[in-house]
Amino acid sequence: MANIKSFLSSFDILTSSEIDDFVELTYPKTVKKGELLIEEGAIATEIGFVVSGVFRSYYHNTTEEEVTYCFTFENAFVGAYSSFISQTETPENIEALTDVTLLMAPRDKLLALEAKSVNWIKLSRFIAEREYLKMEQRVFMLQKETAESKYENLLKNHPEYLQAIPINYLSSYLGVTKRHLSRIRKALMEKDICPL
Repeated sequence: MANIKSFLSSFDILTSSEIDDFVELTYPKTVKKGELLIEEGAIATEIGFVVSGVFRSYYHNTTEEEVTYCFTFENAFVGAYSSFISQTETPENIEALTDVTLLMAPRDKLLALEAKSVNWIKLSRFIAEREYLKMEQRVFMLQKETAESKYENLLKNHPEYLQAIPINYLSSYLGVTKRHLSRIRKALMEKDICPL
């Protein structure tokens, strides 16, 4: 509970009693390694806060290949956001790469909080804006940068990915083949840039 309280306090939007209200509506959930938090075709009715563990979000392209587009680590919210907002079927799958412990918040109870306090609307908007910026940065990275610079950026800004994520998911996330990623890693190891 301390993690979620600290996380929500960091935005400097909610009062301590509003944070307590949120904590009271959550319930604990465990997702085992390899299990899905949500599966494509479902409608998201909850948002989770990751207490420990790692999730991978992916979708299937037109040839039914899995495309990894997001990883979520501890102390972050996770969910099929577009489905959660629109209440339509999600195209994504969210898979546990490790055993994951979460605090889950039902949509109807979150909407009740928003009706009770404008601060929740402010926080929802802030988080939505932050998610949009992350998505935009990812699009720019995929379209503008070379595979080498994408991997070096990951190494610099998210070294935890390299320790926790299998190479096939990393290569999908970066938009390169496993073979190409292996070559990049080998070249960086020879330069003493890559720890793996």
